Amino acid sequence: MARRHVRSTLLAGLAVAAGFGAVAGAGAQGPRPLTIDTARITIAGTSNIHAYTASTTVVRVTRASLSGAAAGPTLWEGVTRPGAIEAFEVTIPAAQLTSPKEGLDKNMHKALKAQEHPDITFRLTSLEAGASAEAMKAQGVLRIAGVERNVALDLTAVRAGATFTVTGKLDLVMTDYGIKPPTAMLGMLKTDPKVTVTFETVLAVPLT
Repeated sequence: MARRHVRSTLLAGLAVAAGFGAVAGAGAQGPRPLTIDTARITIAGTSNIHAYTASTTVVRVTRASLSGAAAGPTLWEGVTRPGAIEAFEVTIPAAQLTSPKEGLDKNMHKALKAQEHPDITFRLTSLEAGASAEAMKAQGVLRIAGVERNVALDLTAVRAGATFTVTGKLDLVMTDYGIKPPTAMLGMLKTDPKVTVTFETVLAVPLT
């Protein structure tokens, strides 16, 4: 029972990290708590005047389920076994992304079409073991401003005592999602359409 709970909890964190804490429930044989201790998603970009960042710690697990194929001799083999992940999806409210730069939030939320499409979502489609014990490769569908694109992510998951820390990054182009790069100062400030999304998710792993 403890191994099954640990496996479900790690899966939640991996999926959250791959896209973008919260509590949801699902398991191989029925509802089971999946707890994210902390999560931070950060978007970094540049403009013709200065660099900027925006971040959030609000992440929700909206779908999660494992099949019987998740059972295996080790945690990693169980999670990455074909068919082990039946469904996993996480959501970030676009309006929760905030920046320390004054005046950036309003333009950013408008560019993200936060009123028409309030949620950024990531739906995991596959998860495979990487080159090392701490590495994993994730494939999924990222939806921003109502536009979906397939993305691939390299993840790192490190266990320290009773916690897992999952990190990674993803390079995106805003125009691929129909987003017009924000401008400000009567058009004097123009942002580059290329941004980098980084994430760190810390999970408290039940040991009993």
